[in-house]
Amino acid sequence: MAAATIVHDTSEAVELCASYGLYLKPITKMTISVALPQLKQPGKSISNWEVMERLKGMVHTHQFSTLRISKSTMDFIRFEGEVENKSLVKSFLACLDGKTIKLSGFSDILKVRAAEYKIDFPTRHDWDSFFRDAKDMNETLPGERPDTMHLEGLPCKWFALKDSGSEKPSEEALIKVFSKFGEIRNVDIPMLDPYREEMTGRNFHTFSFGGHLNFEAYVQYEEYAGFIKAMNALRGMKLMYKGEDGKAVACNIKVSFDSTKHLSDASIKKRQLERQKLQELEKQREEQKRKEKEAEERQKEEERKQKELEELEREKKREEKLRKREQKQKDREIRRNKKRLEKLQAEEQKKLQEKIKLEERKLLLAQRNLQSIRLIAELLSRAKVKITRGRTPTSRGRKRKSSWTAEERKGIAREIAQQPYEQENGNNSCEEV
Repeated sequence: MAAATIVHDTSEAVELCASYGLYLKPITKMTISVALPQLKQPGKSISNWEVMERLKGMVHTHQFSTLRISKSTMDFIRFEGEVENKSLVKSFLACLDGKTIKLSGFSDILKVRAAEYKIDFPTRHDWDSFFRDAKDMNETLPGERPDTMHLEGLPCKWFALKDSGSEKPSEEALIKVFSKFGEIRNVDIPMLDPYREEMTGRNFHTFSFGGHLNFEAYVQYEEYAGFIKAMNALRGMKLMYKGEDGKAVACNIKVSFDSTKHLSDASIKKRQLERQKLQELEKQREEQKRKEKEAEERQKEEERKQKELEELEREKKREEKLRKREQKQKDREIRRNKKRLEKLQAEEQKKLQEKIKLEERKLLLAQRNLQSIRLIAELLSRAKVKITRGRTPTSRGRKRKSSWTAEERKGIAREIAQQPYEQENGNNSCEEV
């Protein structure tokens, strides 16, 4: 449907539901056709914008609310114009229909034809004849008789519950708005049913031009009179919303009678069965998704555990490798320390041996020195004894003659010669004694 347009003049608006700010405003459209001449010179063209500006200039006292090109060919340009009020349509038609346009650079004159916009809206004769000729319809059953309107292009915001904070349309709001024409038996907003798209294969979430979110709905009345009253009231009207600030916007809606038995008991029951099947399928899909998710989570858990085990194994290997490395380093350190200790012990042992040898040598020297002293003392003692024995009374006063024989002196000399002669630190062993 077309985008909502701003309404400056709301004098012709008819109240539909004041609590929701909804009104019905007459459609004030017209179609304008401009016949184009045959272009004889190649490369020359007629500007659609220039033709549109000439049409606007032909209306002296008023302006179009909207004027757009609906179709353009080599023979004609068709415009669709809209004015503020229904009363202005005749004056606009009088200014346009049968008039001509002279474009600069063209010798031919362009003829203009204008007519009131023909609204494609079913009349009572249309639906009466349809339901009369339909063989599969039963006028005694709800939904198969003329009692249901099919509405398209309703803005979602306009039918949302007040103070709900949601922009989704509400069946409660829909009932309140259209119950003005009679008691409502049933309503249906397909876009509110999450399974409807799968059931019908249609997309009910449609955006209109301009970004307004619209929806379609079915409204079924209890009585035929309510249906007739609603259809007659909506014929040639568009829906207008008036906010609390007084600003108003309007949009075109499509209204038709339902010939598909959408709200018949059989159709409702069929949709319920299909919905139940879809719900079961959805449950199965959810169960399958849940199982798949659980399987995926289990697999992820197993992969995580496997990664943890691999990581632990790698950590163990790293620790074992580090432990071996440390052990090797300790072993090397122990060997180095052992070698160092052995070397120190060997050096100490060597020093000890040398010291022992030195002490033994000193002891040996001391013993030899002692033996030498003892020998000398013994020799001296012997010598003294012999000297004492060799003295006689007659020898007194005479020259002393040695009592040592030559043999004795040689024997003493041999014993002294057999004793070792050592000198320690530059001193004679005898001198040490």
